[in-house]
Amino acid sequence: MRLAGAYSFNDGERQVSARHAHLLSEIKKVIESIDASQHKTKVSKEKTMPGQMLYDPTSLNKAFKREFRKRGWRPVRVPAKYSTAYYLPGHEPKRLRRGAYREMDFVKEKLGVEVQFGKYAFMVYNVAAKMTIFKNLGHIDCGVEIVPLRAFAEAMSTGVAYFEQLVWDLEHRGVSNIDIPVLILGIG
Repeated sequence: MRLAGAYSFNDGERQVSARHAHLLSEIKKVIESIDASQHKTKVSKEKTMPGQMLYDPTSLNKAFKREFRKRGWRPVRVPAKYSTAYYLPGHEPKRLRRGAYREMDFVKEKLGVEVQFGKYAFMVYNVAAKMTIFKNLGHIDCGVEIVPLRAFAEAMSTGVAYFEQLVWDLEHRGVSNIDIPVLILGIG
């Protein structure tokens, strides 16, 4: 695979480069180490492209997991204990779901990485919520979001979000005082 786009959200590129230059180099090596052609294994059942061979997001995620783990990156999982304090009287649940958690795909030396081949809402959530939560909990200080470029996403199932969408939204959303520095990397 190749790195084909980079967008600096809230000074992400400068902060990641200054604090974690060696890890950014590792991330680029992970991207380059994955042969996308090995993951074009999904036969489409969608009406718009029946029988067409597509890139399999699940297979791609496994390849990223394997390559990051080889280099000592690990997921970080934190329990999410939900409160009943905000229910209106008489509407409290009998019991809350146990075992809920939030997880960051990869963390090393306080740099968090998310790889996203899913729906659009997950990309925005990663950058605008999850990374801030993991910073507030002391696990990371900066983030990297790895997402496909539009041309790459179009060779996957419909609905896979892409780099250009995320960049447009972040540019038009602006930066909030709670946002952390995030480098968005577009791959093809």
